[in-house]
Amino acid sequence: DEVSAIVVDLGSHTCKAGYAGEDAPKAVFPSVVGLIDEMDVYVTESKVKRKLYVGSQDLGFRRDRMEVLSPFRDGVVVNWDIVESIYDHALRKCLLIDPKEHPMLLAEPCTNAQQPREKTAEIMFEKYQVPALFLAKNAVLTSFASGRATSFVVDCGGGSTTVAPVHDGYVLQKAVAISPIGGEFLTDCLLKSLGNKGVLVKPRYAFKRKEIRSGEFQTVDVDFPYTTESYKLYSQRVIVGDIKESVCRVPDIAYDETSYSNIPMTSYELPDGQTIEIGADRFKIPEILFNPYLVQTIPGMEGFGEAASMARGLPQMVIESINKCDVDIRRELYGSILLAGGTASMQQLKERMEKDLLEESPHSARVKVLASGNATERRFSVWIGGSILASLGSFQQMWFSKSEFEEHGASYIQRKCP
Repeated sequence: DEVSAIVVDLGSHTCKAGYAGEDAPKAVFPSVVGLIDEMDVYVTESKVKRKLYVGSQDLGFRRDRMEVLSPFRDGVVVNWDIVESIYDHALRKCLLIDPKEHPMLLAEPCTNAQQPREKTAEIMFEKYQVPALFLAKNAVLTSFASGRATSFVVDCGGGSTTVAPVHDGYVLQKAVAISPIGGEFLTDCLLKSLGNKGVLVKPRYAFKRKEIRSGEFQTVDVDFPYTTESYKLYSQRVIVGDIKESVCRVPDIAYDETSYSNIPMTSYELPDGQTIEIGADRFKIPEILFNPYLVQTIPGMEGFGEAASMARGLPQMVIESINKCDVDIRRELYGSILLAGGTASMQQLKERMEKDLLEESPHSARVKVLASGNATERRFSVWIGGSILASLGSFQQMWFSKSEFEEHGASYIQRKCP
């Protein structure tokens, strides 16, 4: 009872970790790692040593030949070594704890298959030797964070957007839908669109600023020939992600080129001192969430036209998903649609979502879209739900304990964490 549980939400964009019972995660850092393969010359069979760099500080420092890798592809873990290095960093470097002493509550995607769940259990019990473990679905935790057992969760994350109905604390799997359009995708669209207008986003390592007179700066380009393409893209994305968060907002009505062509510009100062003007893009980029076809109008993103034409806009996803649920609970789901995830803190998203759903949903439904006014809560709603759940007295008998793991094996997680 004295030891608090640790809650970890490893998302496709950021990893959040902290103690159960607290109102925000202690550690928040990108879920990508920098990797350098060094040839070890002293060993006779030249072995490759891999050096991994995790966390914003390590990644912010440019190194020769450092590749930036993500453990995920299409929302599924493809590289478990990277995942372990992220857990290591979160538990040992950020929280400074010994995992043997704390139960772990991990958030998992709603569509997680059996194999990755068992693999997670093995890593936690065998490598970290945690006393107990629980895997909870993202949507359920978001629902708990808002104090509801039944709700319809729209989670706009970095790698994808997921909609999932939650009823009495369980996800209705048959109605879960995923779209590949998430925050990262929008950042890429903005980067390409700016590049097409001749804006060169210089990563922070590519220039030095020196003061000529007080208040006047001159930037000097610095050349690092061994910087990898993936690191350059990572550094640019950090900047463009900030532009997106600062200036973009969802248009009140469906976007069309003509009505937004002469919209007033908004300026933004890049780290190297150049000021850029952003016009229609501030509305066009977020509109992709509602109308994925717009991707084809962005130069350089034509390759994704196919993926986008398969994707559905947010309101369609919500309505199709609710229609797959039982008739008796549809009304309740329409009445509590929750927005979560980092991309959900985009301005006007809630209002636009409500407006579109009111137009397209059945007339008997009373649509209510709920989003916490606090952007931190929207970003961390999954983690906060985990923090609430793991600190409940009634939850304590739900843990999958180490002794059960030793007795029944990893596959028992399917029974313990439905």
